[in-house]
Amino acid sequence: MELERVFVNKISIITAGAVLAWSQLTTAAIEVSEQAQTIAKETIIVDGHIDVPYRLREKWADVTQATDDGDFDYPRAVAGGLNAPFMSIYVPASLDGSDASTQLAHQLIDSVEAIVARAPDKFAIAYTTNDVKEHFTKGLISLPMGMENGSPIQGDLNNLRIFYDRGIRYITLAHSQSNHISDSSYDLRRQWKGLSPFGKTLIPAMNNIGMLIDISHVSDDAFYQTLKLSESPVIASHSSLRKFTPGFERNMNDDMIKALAENGGVIMINFGSSFVTKEARQWRDGLAKAENALLKKEGKDSPKLADFEATYRKDNPYPYSTIDEVLDHIDHVVKLVGIEHVGLGSDFDGVGDSLPIGLKDVSYFPHLVQGLLNRGYKEDEIKKILSGNVLRVWEEVEDYAKKHG
Repeated sequence: MELERVFVNKISIITAGAVLAWSQLTTAAIEVSEQAQTIAKETIIVDGHIDVPYRLREKWADVTQATDDGDFDYPRAVAGGLNAPFMSIYVPASLDGSDASTQLAHQLIDSVEAIVARAPDKFAIAYTTNDVKEHFTKGLISLPMGMENGSPIQGDLNNLRIFYDRGIRYITLAHSQSNHISDSSYDLRRQWKGLSPFGKTLIPAMNNIGMLIDISHVSDDAFYQTLKLSESPVIASHSSLRKFTPGFERNMNDDMIKALAENGGVIMINFGSSFVTKEARQWRDGLAKAENALLKKEGKDSPKLADFEATYRKDNPYPYSTIDEVLDHIDHVVKLVGIEHVGLGSDFDGVGDSLPIGLKDVSYFPHLVQGLLNRGYKEDEIKKILSGNVLRVWEEVEDYAKKHG
């Protein structure tokens, strides 16, 4: 796995396995100006999706200090100006329909609370948009939480209230498989042809309680049904554009982005290379086909499967996307529906060794700001992308709940 750390303008590369071609890296490098650094430091930056809790479940680390792996820790967040990352409470689809999904969600929330308890001078749970703004003035990094996969709700609206009270502020309705709420973009079964009957009752309940609805991962039918039912704007917390990854339903097409904008919502761009370019998407598909072919030929006990991806990469180098290609996604949304409907949802700590050249961890946000400046975006426009748009949506969701909850 590649580990890359950036401290403002200095890039230090640590690689395990193949080393990226220097010419490829320098082509994508961006020289960060003082203006970009200032914007990053003086603006609230909201990232819609970072998988720190599940990362720590698999291998514990103290992210209140510098860590040797992963994409997020306190020093790198400070270096990048990131101060409001949504902590993803990710529950695998394999736990759908079991009490274990609800238990895991609570355990992951516990882990976020533990981060804050260890370093209350650095982090604070954010329950409201006002919390985010207040923490920013105090120099604290806000940790709002979003639940990736609605499986832990277990068909019980009482659980919705419990998770809201614990700090969950958005729910991604499904993940890699259809669940009791919604069909998934990854699941060909389409058992509900969109939302389930319970899902159709959950949407207004989320509106009334003040819970953001996240349509990342859901099928197209579920997306449109959600927009029809929701009285509040919705978000795509970590999705990119199908225009650049044809046939990849997990991303959103132009018609969906237009509908999202009409709803008042925001698409938050995923940084993972396979979300950004068709080449990286095709590489991932090729890996899966090759692995399945080996499995069929030699069986699940084949020793070649143990380190298959590393072996595959030697003969088929991974086609990393670049920061410029991430910026292309932002540009397209802006040209299609306006500056008010795009944000950032990196998927740091969730997409493994697939992050773009120039956006390798949370310290890189000044590079993204510089890229936007280089493309002619004004400071007030950049601030909307960094946080203004998603905070507006979150405030509208809060306001609706105050009036109707």
